[in-house]
Amino acid sequence: MLTKVSFQLNGKQVSVEVDPNTPLLWVIRDTLGFTGTKYSCGMGICGSCTVHIDGKTAKSCITPIASVANKSVMTIEGLAKDGLHPVQQAWVDEEVPQCGYCQPGQIMTAVELLKNNPNPDDAEIDAAMKGVLCRCGTYQRIRKAIHVASGEVQDD
Repeated sequence: MLTKVSFQLNGKQVSVEVDPNTPLLWVIRDTLGFTGTKYSCGMGICGSCTVHIDGKTAKSCITPIASVANKSVMTIEGLAKDGLHPVQQAWVDEEVPQCGYCQPGQIMTAVELLKNNPNPDDAEIDAAMKGVLCRCGTYQRIRKAIHVASGEVQDD
């Protein structure tokens, strides 16, 4: 049974007709064509699929599309209107990615962290970021990039 679900994606109103139990991830990627959000574990464990729903991080692989009706969803593609978001720029400047697969989830998680805690210490960064796994082990560079970005996102 298909259901029409309307929500805001990256600041624009969208409507899709899909099974209401379809994971948000597949609607974002396959139906709407935004491929920045990555699929990895499919169980909400690794965090590669992290997006923001009404400003809070969520694992899109386990979020049914019906649950985002009339809500605001932001993907990695929606972070910055022009150029790069300060967190994305810090990722580039600090050469964080290796394979890069987890980076959309890392960045989306870091953006929420800095929104809620503009100047986190190492322990706060580690606690906030523990929900996104990096197979390449770039955790030290991730932490450094968050510290770099923390000075720039306070006004964002």
